Order: sequence, then structure tokens, then C-alpha cells
Amino acid sequence: MAINTEDKRIGMGAPITRRDFIEGSLQFAGSLALAGAGAPMAAEQKSCVGMARSATSVSHYPPSRSGLRGSHDGAFEVAHQMAWEGRTDWGRIDAQDNTDYDLVVVGAGISGLAAAYFFLEKNPDARILIMDNHDDFGGHAKRNEFSWGDRTILGYGGSQSLEAPSAYSDTAKSLLKKLNVDLNQLSDAYDQEFYRRNDLGSVVHFDRETYGSDVTLRSQFVDGSLFMPLAESTVSAIDAVAQMPLSGLAKEQLRRLLTSDKDTLPDQSIFAEPGFLGSVSYEDFLTRHAGITEPEVLNLFHGLGSSYFGHGTDMIPAIFALGFGMPGLKGTSLGTFKGIIEKAIRWSTEPYTYHFPDGNASVARLLVRSLIPGVASGKSMNDVVTATFDYNKLDSPDAGVRLRLGSTVVNVTHKGSPKSATQVDVTYVRDGSAYRVRAKQVVLACYNMAIPHICPALPAAQKEALAKLVKLPMSSLNVMLRNQHAIRELGMGMAYSPGRWNKTLLVDFPVSMGEYQFGAQADDPVMLHGLKGVMGEGDTPEAQSRTGRYKLLGIAFEDYEREIRQHLAGMFASTDFDPARDIAAITMNRWPHGYAWNSNPLFDPAYEEGEAPNELGRKPFGRITIANSDAGARAYLDCAIDEAWRAVSEIE
Repeated sequence: MAINTEDKRIGMGAPITRRDFIEGSLQFAGSLALAGAGAPMAAEQKSCVGMARSATSVSHYPPSRSGLRGSHDGAFEVAHQMAWEGRTDWGRIDAQDNTDYDLVVVGAGISGLAAAYFFLEKNPDARILIMDNHDDFGGHAKRNEFSWGDRTILGYGGSQSLEAPSAYSDTAKSLLKKLNVDLNQLSDAYDQEFYRRNDLGSVVHFDRETYGSDVTLRSQFVDGSLFMPLAESTVSAIDAVAQMPLSGLAKEQLRRLLTSDKDTLPDQSIFAEPGFLGSVSYEDFLTRHAGITEPEVLNLFHGLGSSYFGHGTDMIPAIFALGFGMPGLKGTSLGTFKGIIEKAIRWSTEPYTYHFPDGNASVARLLVRSLIPGVASGKSMNDVVTATFDYNKLDSPDAGVRLRLGSTVVNVTHKGSPKSATQVDVTYVRDGSAYRVRAKQVVLACYNMAIPHICPALPAAQKEALAKLVKLPMSSLNVMLRNQHAIRELGMGMAYSPGRWNKTLLVDFPVSMGEYQFGAQADDPVMLHGLKGVMGEGDTPEAQSRTGRYKLLGIAFEDYEREIRQHLAGMFASTDFDPARDIAAITMNRWPHGYAWNSNPLFDPAYEEGEAPNELGRKPFGRITIANSDAGARAYLDCAIDEAWRAVSEIE
């Protein structure tokens, strides 16, 4: 990699924890070749910060791989040959094992693992095979591990937290209880005073490349209190406007938007306003009703909600954006009840504190340990955080449940008529070769829009419905800093940077569980996390998701690294931060197929019960049933569990 002066300044040649495509691919191939060899994993030692590093090599242990993760190179190429090139011929097909499985599960995310768990509960002697195209299990519940001296620091690469678990279904609550997840204990593990104790609040960063100079303002301009117990700033949103590097007219319009209570919807009654605000985008609300004409103001808000909604303000209904906290509520009749609405939102939501140190990856680990007990020791939700998982034991021939990674399913076909068949053939590609296994039942817990390609015998109407479930592309970034000096000097707990790739960055949630301890001292390493909805071009959310996906797949890790180094160098410019010295590790998790599709009132009709694309698409087909959060049109852990339960319940 050529190093120019600017690259050298931001540390592009610095030795961080990262691995390129070739090295990662060779390691993965080596780990597959050794699978079943039973190589012992080193026992862990304890540490006051994080956990002790295992002697396990990266090739055997996918969570410790860094660089470009998520949908990594080697995981999606076969699927793209099916979907993009229409490939159906995979050469000679061999039988990798001669087992007649009671159940094959396609997809080792939360939903697939939960489906295997539910099926095993009903059929304790069942032989089950779970397959996934990635080199690790968990799906979007991805675990990222980082080395720091003799310790390991945890991060999450996708599915983040249990959101409002008291509202979960009895099914989801019951499963978590059986996995020994104690919600009260999980919430208590979150140090809710960490941000306030260290005066870490909300900041807004205007970058030099976009705005002409680096300006970072400590202000309540972006309210993150629904998600993080941040310290408050004495600088109000309106006071911050004066310091923003915007034109005079943009500042004037922004001040009016923040302060004016003039009715922007005079033609709408208070009773009609919610419906109207659900029928226009937030961008249309600003331009057509709130009098915002300056592109600087529109761009300032465009990506503010993308990490939550997956899209920009041109695709977000105004009622959603206003409820999220974007300005303009005062200019509606609903603004009269602003205080009541804000209190109601806080009363109706739970604290966002149900978070494992590795996000929902620990839930996936709990499921795998329950399904394949020999893979890791321990029984509690605390010890699973630091438990050593022996990946060589995931696919043991003598185990009742087997988990086969690096295996892309390319065809699922009944052996005979779907109505009378007693067997389903499942063909998959692994290491360039095609194999076939047999099963009495199949649960497709993979991306639902891939199902028409791997199950071509589905009815045409069902395939059409499944094809509409276009997932929202996302990226999930983890950056480990060698200490917390810069964030404390700046007072940054969460940052909004409208001009950068990662619009929102936050200091990782301060969670300590069992032997894993969050580094709470200034000299301790700390993780910065960024989640971004990758907004593409197009007139509909689906079109933008497709173009955003291509954009995401076309970016090299070197480009991500350069971007985040420039971002942090500018944001922390007023501190002693040195990106070449202070960035210890970077992992970018890309998810071209990220958040599950859900209905958008701006573009979709009000579906009758049972008529939404996800409902039509998830209908059983012979001995094949369909799970995944896609089938419930909600990108949440409880939805993945509920859909797994439904899919298993539909098995005759």
C-alpha cells in the first residue's frame, strides 16, 4: 500500500490488528481442513480489564479475525453466482456424509439456532444439521474480539442489544430463561453512571473536507438520551447553531426550525396531523411546510436517523422522524403536547441497557453451547462471555447436532411431490465443491429474498413475495483506542458527524459480566462503535437498498480505514489524539443484507392481515418451512426467535 504524506500522518502504515482478504481466506481454508481434528483450545486466564487472550490461532477462531468482517470475502460469492448470474450447475455432487437428518436448518443466525433448539426440545433424539455460508455462527449477532497486550477486548459487529425485553412474546422470554439469561442481572451489568461520571455527552462534528474546517461542538443538538445515559451539556441546541460552520441563511433557517412554534400545517386539524405526517417524508415536511430551502440544513439532518431507520430523511415518514427527536414538532399542533409525548415515549420504552459485551453474539453462543455441549464449558450467561469455544467440535460426526460453516446452500428440493415426499435433498457448495445431504424436514432461516433462488419449485406468487423483502444494507464499525484520554478531554460519549461515512459514533456501552470487565479508567483501552445505514440512490427504499448494497460491496478495507482515521483525526483535533499512535485496531463489519424489510407507509399499501409480502412469503411448502426475522418484517432478536418457533410449529 503506497503511503503518501497525509496517509502517514493519519497512520495508514501503522501496525494495527487487521488482516487482508488473502490471509483471511487462507486461514479459513486451513481451519476447515482441520475441522474435526479435535485440536485443544488453550484455557483462558483472568484479567482486570477485558479477558485474557487465548492461545487459539486466528484460523481456528473466527471472532478474532479483524479487518473486513460481517459478510466477508468468501461468504457471498456462490450466492451471487446464483442470484446475479443464474447459475444452477455446480458440477459433480458428492455426499459429504451419509446421515439421514431429521432436520436441516439453513442459516446459523439467531433464528436458525433457535429453530434447531425448538425442534430438539420436541424431538430429543433428532439428528440436526445447521449450515451457514459464513465462517462464524450468529448471523448479524457477530462477535468481534480485539487484542490488547495479553487481554482480549470484546465488540459487537451487528445485532446490538435486547430492546424492550419486557414486551417480548412468551416464546422469546421462555427461550431466554432456558438459556439462563437473567434480564435484571443483564441490565445491572451496565454501568449507567459511566458517561455522567466522566462527563461524556453528545457532540456534533463538522469535518474539514465537507465544511472547510474541523469544528466539534459539545451540545445537546443531538439527543441520545433514549439510547444512552449521557452527561448533559450546558450548550443548548440553539446556542450551538451560532458556532456551526454554516452560511448565515442556513443558520437563520435552522434557528427558526428549532424555536418557532408557528403552525406549519394550518390546513391539518390536530386529529388529522398524525395521518398526514405519516404520508409525507421528513424531507418533504422540511421543504414544503417548515420553510427549509438551504441544502446545508437538509444535509445536516439527512443521515441523522440512518443507523436506526436504515435510510435518509427522504425515505423516513415525518411522524417517525419527529418521534425520533428530529426538530419541527413545535411547528405542529402535536407540539402543544411535546412534553407529554416525550414523557410517554420514555415511559413506553425500557432503558437501553440489556447488552452483552459482544452484543447479541452471546445469545448465539448460549444457543450453540446448549445445542452442542462439548463446544464450550459453563452454564451461565456470565461465563459464556469469556468461554472458549472449540470450533473444531461444531461439526463432529458423532454429535446429535452439527453446525457446518462455510457452506452455501444452492438448492433445496423435495424428493418427489411436495405433498407426498418424505425427504428433502439439500445441495450446498463448500470450498468449491458441491455436496448433498438428506433431511426429513428443512427450515430456511436464511435471508428470505434468497429463498426463490435456492428453492425454485416454490409457487410463483410466493417467490414474487419473497423477492420483495429487500434487506437494508448496513455497516457496523469497531475501532479500539489505546486509551480514553481524547474522549474524556473532548467530553464525547456520542458524536454525530453529518459529513462522514459513519454519521454516528459512540463510546461502547460500559458492561462488565463475570470475568469480563469494562475498562473504566482513563488509561484503559476503549471501543468506539459506529452503525450506518448505507443509503443508495433510487426513488423507493428497495431501490436505494439495492444500490446501497453495491456501494457497500465495492469498498475496500483500506478505504474504510483511511476514512475512519481521517474522521477521528478531525473530530479529536482539539485534543492530543494522534491516529497513528492511538488507534489500536479496526474492524469493519459490512452487511449488504442488513436490517429486515418492513412496510413503509410512504410507499406501501396498508396490507390486510396475511397479505404482506413477508406473510405470503413465509408459507410452508411441503416439508420446508421458513424462519428468520425477514419473515416477521422486524429486525429484532425477539422477532428472529418468534419466527423460528412458528417455522418449527408448522412442521407436521
